[in-house]
Amino acid sequence: MTIFLVLYLLTVGSATFDDIYSQWNLNRYDLNKDGIFGGIEVTDEQNEAMRKLSSNTGRNFSFITGFVFALIISTTVYILGQIISKTKRQ
Repeated sequence: MTIFLVLYLLTVGSATFDDIYSQWNLNRYDLNKDGIFGGIEVTDEQNEAMRKLSSNTGRNFSFITGFVFALIISTTVYILGQIISKTKRQ
């Protein structure tokens, strides 16, 4: 159970950190801090930052993929642990 929680939290936490960083990076280009990009604020760098923030499906579904990933890994570790435990007892 501990392995599952650690892997799940690492996966979702990493995606959350990436999302926060992408939002912060985009906000650097909002010169007048009004939340709307216009005029001289629209640059190639700002467009790239906007694309990175808005087109990352993996971040949005990290809670699902993190669950599946953590479940597979933790189940594998549990089964291997049971096999090793039985082998050592014999």
